[in-house]
Amino acid sequence: MFLSLALILLAGLAAGWLCRKACLPALLGMLFTGVLLGSYVLNLIDSSILDISAEIRKTALIIILMRAGLSLDITDLKKVGRPAVLMCFVPACFEIAGMILIAPKLLGLTLTEAAVTGVVVAAVSPAVIVPKMLGLMEEGYGKKNSIPQLVLAGASVDDVFVIVMFSAFTGLAQNGDISAVSFLKIPVSIVLGILCGGVVGWLLGQYMKKIHVRDTVKMIIFVSMAFLFVTAEDSFGKTVPFSSLIAVMCTGLSYQKVRPESAARISGRFSRVWVLAEIFLFVLVGATVNIQYAVKSGISAIILIFAVLVFRMLGVFCCFICTKLSAKERLFCMISYIPKATVQAAIGGIPLSMGLACGETVLTVAVLSIIITAPLGAFLIERTHRVLLDKG
Repeated sequence: MFLSLALILLAGLAAGWLCRKACLPALLGMLFTGVLLGSYVLNLIDSSILDISAEIRKTALIIILMRAGLSLDITDLKKVGRPAVLMCFVPACFEIAGMILIAPKLLGLTLTEAAVTGVVVAAVSPAVIVPKMLGLMEEGYGKKNSIPQLVLAGASVDDVFVIVMFSAFTGLAQNGDISAVSFLKIPVSIVLGILCGGVVGWLLGQYMKKIHVRDTVKMIIFVSMAFLFVTAEDSFGKTVPFSSLIAVMCTGLSYQKVRPESAARISGRFSRVWVLAEIFLFVLVGATVNIQYAVKSGISAIILIFAVLVFRMLGVFCCFICTKLSAKERLFCMISYIPKATVQAAIGGIPLSMGLACGETVLTVAVLSIIITAPLGAFLIERTHRVLLDKG
């Protein structure tokens, strides 16, 4: 195990450094490090690490979402208004619709199978987007119209919407029917996540006003609360819909309202931890990629991915109709919603494990969407933000 950990860290760091030198996103090098070290190529990652890969990746996601909550200024987000809400579900709906229209012709899927494929691919990647948007917030890009805050908040809720839709459509594919209760879970899980996170963050803020606690200890407390949220979702999520990731982010937001200076210091601590967490996240995402599936799928799946991306970008554009955002800002938001990675790696293999006829196809498209869109989206965000966004 220790050899595998050393290889993940050293090779991930080296590959990320080489990509930065080549003016490419560091995560691209980390992804391909995972592909090479994973069980489908060199098989150098210990099975004990791969067995808990999902938990490690979720921990990394918790760290970046907590940092986002502690850094995000909700007053800026309120200025944006309606588009912030629409970005949570409209682009994903457009992409699912595009998949239902195109996939049956390109891949020979039924409409139900195309819908399952669509909800797997439709989720944007907070693991790619959140650190990018936090960086833009720190540099002051897009400050006038709160563009990074808008994209960051929309991406966080987008995943919840897509995962609930995934449960509904896999139930339809498996049982032949779909329950209206499945769709009611979407607003309930979002509202409960906001309420739980808000209450916990406020209570922590009030407690830490009265009791002096070191910032490092505060960070440990925040991470522990996040783990409790995730455990609650895993244990009771089927009975009581609850989004742990939204709760994590809202804990940071609520605490920031009570103790803004302390929140800024803790956010800095999380930034340092993210350096380590980022390597594990993207290397282990890369390790899930099955090259044989990707090669076997051929050109049709690649065309499909780019085609549904056009639908997604059209959905983003529709969110900004009748708003004051400039054409450049709208284009940047459309680009920012390209990356996919975390959700696809987490749920891409579930239809196959459920025995669905489309399972192998879904996994193939999910894998290719990671390989294509994660580096492409990150690269375009890095290369275009100085041109498309004003600096405050």
